Amino acid sequence: MINDWDTFLWPYSEAVNELKVKLRALRQSFLTTGEHSPIEFVVGRVKTVDSIKEKMQRRVISPDVIETDMQDIAGIRIMCQFVDDIYRVVDLLHAREDLEVVEERDYIKNAKPSGYRSYHMVVAYTVYLPEGSKRLLAEIQIRTLAMNFWATVEHTLNYKYQGEYPEDISERLKRTAEAAYQLDEEMSSIRNEVKEAQKIFTQNKGKEKL
Repeated sequence: MINDWDTFLWPYSEAVNELKVKLRALRQSFLTTGEHSPIEFVVGRVKTVDSIKEKMQRRVISPDVIETDMQDIAGIRIMCQFVDDIYRVVDLLHAREDLEVVEERDYIKNAKPSGYRSYHMVVAYTVYLPEGSKRLLAEIQIRTLAMNFWATVEHTLNYKYQGEYPEDISERLKRTAEAAYQLDEEMSSIRNEVKEAQKIFTQNKGKEKL
C-alpha cells in the first residue's frame, strides 16, 4: 500500500506544473511572432487521493502497478479555438523531445456513444528529483471550447446519475453534443477571417503601447 501520498504525488504535481509552463510558453511564442496560436489556454491538475483510491477499486488496480496502469494521475487540458487547432497541437506534441507520446485516442473523429468528443494523449515525461530522474505518465486532453463546455456539464451530471442517465437526459446530451460539434464546424468555416481579425487586433494593441 502507499503510505505517504504526499511523497508519491509530488513528482506528478511537478510534472503538471512544468508542462503547463512549457505549453503556455509555446502559446506565447506564436503570439509574439503575430501568428495564430493553436493553444487558447492550458490547465492542469493532479488526481486527488480519494479519486485515485476509487479508481483503483473500480478498475482493480493494485498499488504495485498504479504508476503504469493509471495513466491520468497527472492531467493536462489544452483548449483550442478550432478543431484544426487540436490536430496542430497533436503534431506539436509529437515533435517535442522532452516528452514521448505512448498512446492516443481520437474521440473527435470517433465520438463516444454519449457524444463526448476530445483528443486524448498519454505521454511519458521525466521530472528531476533530488534522488534522480523519474519517468512518469501524464494524460493530455485537447478540446475546443465548445467540447469542453459540453464535457464539463456531462461530468457534473455524472455525479448525480453515476453514468446511468435517464433516457431523456441521455438523448438530450447526445443532441447537445452534436450541436456543440456543429458550432465547431461553423466556426472552422470562418477561421481564416477570425485569425485575420485576431492578427489585426494584436497589431493594434501593440501600437497602443508605443
